[in-house]
Amino acid sequence: MSDALPREEPTSAGIKDVAALAGVSIATVSNALNHRERVAAPTLDRIDRAIGMLGYIPNGAARSLAAGRTRSFGLILSDLGNSLFVDIARGAERAADERGLSVVLANSDGKLEREDRYVELFAETRVRGVLLTLNDASHFRAIVGRHAHGQPLVMLNFHDDSGRYCTASIDNEAGGHLATTHLLETGRRRIVFVGGPDTLQPVADRRRGFRRALASAGLDPIDEIAPTWVNRADGWQVGRRLAERVQRGEIDGVVAASDLLAAGIVQAMSEFGAISVPDSVGVIGYDNNQAAWDAPIPISTISQPGDELGFIGAQLLIDEVDEPDHEHRAIRLAPELIVRRSTER
Repeated sequence: MSDALPREEPTSAGIKDVAALAGVSIATVSNALNHRERVAAPTLDRIDRAIGMLGYIPNGAARSLAAGRTRSFGLILSDLGNSLFVDIARGAERAADERGLSVVLANSDGKLEREDRYVELFAETRVRGVLLTLNDASHFRAIVGRHAHGQPLVMLNFHDDSGRYCTASIDNEAGGHLATTHLLETGRRRIVFVGGPDTLQPVADRRRGFRRALASAGLDPIDEIAPTWVNRADGWQVGRRLAERVQRGEIDGVVAASDLLAAGIVQAMSEFGAISVPDSVGVIGYDNNQAAWDAPIPISTISQPGDELGFIGAQLLIDEVDEPDHEHRAIRLAPELIVRRSTER
């Protein structure tokens, strides 16, 4: 697997190349393309694999390819540096393997122009369909507005009830509530939320869960801080600003919208000297990626079932291709609390 698709035209392989790679005659390849019932299943499998490996698209075959001849689907990931998305890819591959299919990866870095480009490229190369991980509601609207190819498209890590597309996501509001409730149960009462921007649907949902948990406890948020993004450097900058407030006793808990944010916050506060995590302040992150479990102070977090998310998303996509009466569904999975040293008391 590669982490990005090159911006190139499809290969110019011909039917002779397919026949040679599959070890069959040109006539057999022609039958496989036009009269599959005339070709034995093992031979069909060899020919299909050869077509996939060569990227061969026969003249006039777009209709049959759209009907399901290709043996792969596309998966556009927001950030291959985040282990959540690696887990999503593994889950999608597991579902594909069960159906004799393969997955082609692209990495968008969360940029709309790249998401749009890869959706278009996958349409041109006639994959069975596309799985697209999204965070931003404005990106969803843009993709929906431009997507006119009719190929199946399933959104991952994004929830939508419109019924235009299948979506599979994590219940991030429940996750934000779970993280905040955990800090409350450890005796913390002066809790802040760190996460932004709110254009990211998962962050906005986690913030709502944070507010709901505090309201249920009869408390108000001490503060809500929205850094530019959700990376470690953003967390470090916020942590430096919060450190003095922790030292003055104004803050005793932090809910961070990502593990990278949480790791940066913990690092900054640890450098401040007089502050101890978790004695002075409890910090909990979100995602359960390497930034949480491999930190000098292991960080409590909300785990997302990324493998299951990718598996279910791929199943939705395959079902949409295979079932004429497919109905779009919006599936939400439950997150899980993982307690580590950063919140222990």
